[in-house]
Amino acid sequence: MTTETIRVLLADDHLVVRAGLRALLRSAPDITVVAEAATGREAVEATARLTPDVVVMDLSMADMDGVAATKAIVASGSRAKVLVLTMHSEDEYLVDALGAGAAGYLVKSAAARELVDAIRAVVHGDVYVQPAAARVLARVVLHPNTPADDQARLDHLTGREREVLRLVAEGYSAAGIGERLFISPKTVDTYKQRITEKLGLNGRPEYVRFALRAGLLPAQAAAPTR
Repeated sequence: MTTETIRVLLADDHLVVRAGLRALLRSAPDITVVAEAATGREAVEATARLTPDVVVMDLSMADMDGVAATKAIVASGSRAKVLVLTMHSEDEYLVDALGAGAAGYLVKSAAARELVDAIRAVVHGDVYVQPAAARVLARVVLHPNTPADDQARLDHLTGREREVLRLVAEGYSAAGIGERLFISPKTVDTYKQRITEKLGLNGRPEYVRFALRAGLLPAQAAAPTR
């Protein structure tokens, strides 16, 4: 940060949410909003162009989701700190967001109380998470899956099941996977059920984490749903 004023970029696909955040931050004399973005890709481009100190990043956006946008910003070498602000609970996306390089994670229901403090914390090099996140992080640290474990689990899948797993992790819908593999969406759902039974994966975040660890996805993968 080159000045005492913290320059913030707001990335959220809802105009009303961005307006509310801007109004909230207006009360902080050391924070100024320099730009807004409605998609993940806009956030990445605006960060490169404007070099804000902090990007307040929603997770569920069109074109590029917040996790993918965070990875892109971090990979670019930007000095901007990414603070994820989302409606999703810590259990759902915390590990994905921090693994992507986010410096903090805050649920929107706590924004009125904690957003200003969270921005100040991450810009000074701290990692900001709410107290409830501690048990999620502890579970990951205490019970990690090693690459060898993941490879052994992957060996239980057929070739087609691996393809479906990878495509789900990349963000494709059942219809989109069906088009690529020339099968029906119902058949895709059957494969997903088999993957759940064999690996215990439920929901895209778990698919993404497993696929990354198992080497099925490049580190920057996490494409928008299509």
